[in-house]
Amino acid sequence: MVSMDRRTMMAGAALSALAAPAVMVRTALAQSGTSMNINHAMPPETHRFKVGTFEVVVIKDGARQSGAPGETFGTDQKPETVSALLKQNFLPTDAFVNGFSPVLINTGSDVILFDTGMGEQGRANGMGRLSEGMMAAGYAPEDVSIVVLTHMHGDHIGGLMEKGKPAFANARYVTGQREYDFWVNPAREGTAAAGGQKGVLANVKPLAEKITFLGDAGGDVVSGIHGEAAFGHSPGHMIYRVESQGKQLILAADTANHFVLSLQRPDWEVKFDMDKAAAASTRKQVFDMVAADRVAFLGYHMPFPSVGYVEKLDTGYRFVPKSYQFDI
Repeated sequence: MVSMDRRTMMAGAALSALAAPAVMVRTALAQSGTSMNINHAMPPETHRFKVGTFEVVVIKDGARQSGAPGETFGTDQKPETVSALLKQNFLPTDAFVNGFSPVLINTGSDVILFDTGMGEQGRANGMGRLSEGMMAAGYAPEDVSIVVLTHMHGDHIGGLMEKGKPAFANARYVTGQREYDFWVNPAREGTAAAGGQKGVLANVKPLAEKITFLGDAGGDVVSGIHGEAAFGHSPGHMIYRVESQGKQLILAADTANHFVLSLQRPDWEVKFDMDKAAAASTRKQVFDMVAADRVAFLGYHMPFPSVGYVEKLDTGYRFVPKSYQFDI
């Protein structure tokens, strides 16, 4: 018989306790038919907080490192100008990391998912972890009753389908009419938007009968969640205002794509903004409002957990990450 001292027994019990959540997630995913990258030792990062009575769960679908920040942000600026701003903010000048953060809101009567991450196509690169993160947070894909698409770039619609079937079997959908009409229009064929159109035709168009379309004037998703036009990053890009018991949160989606380069210099051009002038104008309009009203916002590409505030700074804004504001 092999003897085991108390310290060894306690260490073994602690490791078992730590492993249990990951095992539970793996089991739940297997039962739901959702694939999971077994190289991940831990579930994706999630962050939970309340906006009034609404529960908000931010899920890290993944992150990606890219080189040469100036090739994406400040494309109308000299590279040394972009590098100087990064260096001033204690950031590397030769690379940046871009995160992807879908959001789940439980209103008590609906479970609403805003954007769907990279999906199957991202998993080879460690992304596409939305369903896995939902399980870790206590939700299953079939719990989602509404999926809202802020716009239809690939990193927002990639998770709509799983193995050729809708990933959220019980959901209806909400998105902007202008956005949908742009992407499904045959005129996109043979243009720079053709690649994006393929994703929309594969992932969004099959769901059209279940989509509620919002016009340019915006509209309610449910009581307490209202869509508003924020065009520029894409032709029909929308933001969503969440309000419950006097608390507010702006889901700003891709209005700003970097917490320094997009916010401190909102006029700078961004590679992925489809109408660069309109996107810059929208950035200033939205974040002037966020700063003036001192309201929190959640940006899809802000540093995880992607929630914070902005204050006016020089020609732009300074990002102030959320701490315990929603805990009191």
